[in-house]
Amino acid sequence: MGYLTRPQLEAMGFKRLGKNVKVSDKASIYNADQIEIGDESRIDDFCAVSGKVTIGRNVHIAVFVNVAGGEPGITFEDYSAIAYVSHIFAQSDDYLGYAMTNPTVPDRYKKETKLPIVVGRHTLIGTNCVIFPGVTFGEGTAVGACSLVLKDTDPWSVYAGIPAKRVKDRKKDLLLMEMDYEASGYAPDPV
Repeated sequence: MGYLTRPQLEAMGFKRLGKNVKVSDKASIYNADQIEIGDESRIDDFCAVSGKVTIGRNVHIAVFVNVAGGEPGITFEDYSAIAYVSHIFAQSDDYLGYAMTNPTVPDRYKKETKLPIVVGRHTLIGTNCVIFPGVTFGEGTAVGACSLVLKDTDPWSVYAGIPAKRVKDRKKDLLLMEMDYEASGYAPDPV
């Protein structure tokens, strides 16, 4: 995977750009002036990231992910991740026929749902998931592959299904590793 250089990233005009950020040269970034990216975070090949998006430290956005922050925004807190071919939308058209749809239609003819999304610390969203506007993921949430998330999640829980439902508790052992990692000064692993 090829990554954009630091000067290339700076030239894009991000609202904030942390240290050691990696963005694939095959990713599509729109509205960079509304996007913040924290230290050690990575956006992989064929991702589309647009609108108001805040990415914390050590966040991973995997291949073919669509992050559509729109006006209300999406926040990825530290150590969160979203896996391959997942889609996360802070705005959605009316599908019931009460209004017209799609970005080619003037706003006065549309009725969009516009609600912010928060992906809590240590949240892991599995492959091929769809996240709708207004969802807040509690810290440590894990979402199984092919899930549809429509509602907020409880901290340190595992969710799966269509629609996603809580299936069990999630272990917190990784918090000890986080403490060790932070104490080490965030030094990257040797290659």
